[in-house]
Amino acid sequence: MNSILIIGAGKSGIASALLAKRQGFDRIFVTEKSSEENYSDAKRIFEANSIEFEFGKHSFNLLSDFELVVVSPGVPPDAEIIVEAERLNKRIVSEVEFAYSFCKNSIIGITGTNGKTTTTALIEFILNTAGKKAIAVGNIGAPFSDYVDKVEPETIFVLELSSYQLDRIEKFKPDVAIILNITPDHLKYHKTFSNYRNAKFRIFANQKENDLLILNFDDKETLIAKSQAGGKVAYFGLKPVEFGAYLNGDEICLRFPENSNEEVVMKAGDIKIPGVHNLYNSLASIVAVRSFEVQNEQIRYALMNFQGVEHRLEFVREIDGVTYINDSKATNVDSAYYALSSYTRPIIWIAGGRSDNNDYDFLDDVVEKNVKAIVLIGEAKGEIFNHFCTMKRCYLEDSLEEAVHRAREIADEGDIVLLSPACKSFDMFRNFEHRGQVFKEIVNSLK
Repeated sequence: MNSILIIGAGKSGIASALLAKRQGFDRIFVTEKSSEENYSDAKRIFEANSIEFEFGKHSFNLLSDFELVVVSPGVPPDAEIIVEAERLNKRIVSEVEFAYSFCKNSIIGITGTNGKTTTTALIEFILNTAGKKAIAVGNIGAPFSDYVDKVEPETIFVLELSSYQLDRIEKFKPDVAIILNITPDHLKYHKTFSNYRNAKFRIFANQKENDLLILNFDDKETLIAKSQAGGKVAYFGLKPVEFGAYLNGDEICLRFPENSNEEVVMKAGDIKIPGVHNLYNSLASIVAVRSFEVQNEQIRYALMNFQGVEHRLEFVREIDGVTYINDSKATNVDSAYYALSSYTRPIIWIAGGRSDNNDYDFLDDVVEKNVKAIVLIGEAKGEIFNHFCTMKRCYLEDSLEEAVHRAREIADEGDIVLLSPACKSFDMFRNFEHRGQVFKEIVNSLK
């Protein structure tokens, strides 16, 4: 009997259940601890497809009925239902692992603390622009399970992978794996930085000699992976490398082991999306797509035309000479650093939310140099205020709407109002997308 228990009724849980249904599983059960009031769509889908479900509890007694347990991203490893499943020696896998068991396509996998979504979207854009077939899935939005058994064999999956999704893989193996960077994040889930880094390193755990691992040459935590790699290793960075993409003066260059000659791809300044972090994202993307026989001129055209992704340094509007930028995806200090480093014009910085043991010292230099004033919201507004109030003018507000109005009040022509929270969104919003959407609605409602 093919039986599967799915923990979590969010996007990944729904997609896993529907994939199991398409694949002919005899019994499918979805358990969700939260109440059903926020899961009306999930309930409707489960009922329409004759999928068993429960909300508001986990029925531990059901565990013995199922061969396989699929856990949605973010369900903590010490959750009672997980602990009980482990006690019963159940096979527990992530949604990504479950989907992979039905995959016959090439995969480019991207992980890292920051830049995953932009790099995933950029690789998809370059491949499709070059006439390949590619689809971005995973942490970027649509779960892997939504598409894994629906696409043509030549389609390349470009898969954004969080540490949560990689935490419970068994056989998952991308043909090309990218680790963009690793800095402390999600420590409430992983408990230690070492655990977090090791979860990221799972992306290449099953790679073989013909597979490719692409590492950030300028990130010491990422480079630790080199000694553990089972396949070929390439690099990207701001200095020349023997194999990979790098910056030489103001030119982006490539070098491959089989041909030590340097190839010039384009001027770094011609990349459409701003910031040094997006230069890193572009360099990593170049190495990945070249392994799928994309030509340099096709890469150059794509990088000159890629618009970026929603909620990541997203231009919203210009009012009275003031530019409003939505960087709601900056859910940690490192991501906010890159955003604050991306502009030469004075910044009115809107920050705050739910802290994750944030170290704001890291931002001192860039705030001193680029920030004109700081407007703070959310649970962390007090600690951020206390850190920066002797350095810059800081304002405490009770809502994002009040923060936007305060920013407009103090901004001068030529300034940038930048929402780049450096914090998680869950104190005031459902997720960073909700936070960014609210910000855009407020800005677009300004007279």
